[in-house]
Amino acid sequence: MLFMTQRQSMTTLTNLITQIDNVLPQTQCTRCSYPSCQKYAEALATGDAEINQCPPGGADGIAALAEILGKPILELNPDHGVFQTRKIALIEEDACIGCALCIKACPVDAIIGANKMLHTVIADECSGCDLCIPACPVDCISLIEDPNQDWNIERKSRARLRFDAQHARRDIERLERNARLAAQAELLKKVRTGGTTNSTNKSDTVSQETPTTQSEFLAQIMANAQQKNKNNL
Repeated sequence: MLFMTQRQSMTTLTNLITQIDNVLPQTQCTRCSYPSCQKYAEALATGDAEINQCPPGGADGIAALAEILGKPILELNPDHGVFQTRKIALIEEDACIGCALCIKACPVDAIIGANKMLHTVIADECSGCDLCIPACPVDCISLIEDPNQDWNIERKSRARLRFDAQHARRDIERLERNARLAAQAELLKKVRTGGTTNSTNKSDTVSQETPTTQSEFLAQIMANAQQKNKNNL
């Protein structure tokens, strides 16, 4: 019975989080002080956040949250910003140095380009979060009025899908990177073992200090291989 009650409670909480998340703007701007709209929804559902921390949601957003949570409507907390018309990012092409920092900062993959090449904003996908602006080292990004002020359900849904896809991709990249590092560490361990097994002269033994960069790692591999060949002569 206790298990069922806990399970029902978790289901109710999950449903509430989903309901709250559905009315949030999905700009992923972090102005609410949470890393995503989903995290803000979770905090609202557990009572750890107030309903007036989301400027992009507007007054209608606050009213919707108040209705869902059965709370009185509040004025927007100025610590989190102000209400304003929708804006999108614009990159000044002549000043862009192609550093790709804005691409990494964009939470919805609305900036395209390659390293050392011109970047550009996909206007209809830009959520106006402005997180790319402080990331730019040459101040070539500004906010302009969005020609399409209708941040409708379709655009919200696309923003959420792009945000989720980006996080899934980065999780995969992190796992692959960790696997490569583990494989490199194992290879280094084998090379070290093979390179020092037959060595009795301390001066001939290659340093066992752990390399801190990729170049040092490769140098360590080559040095140990050379030592191994020397010992086999």
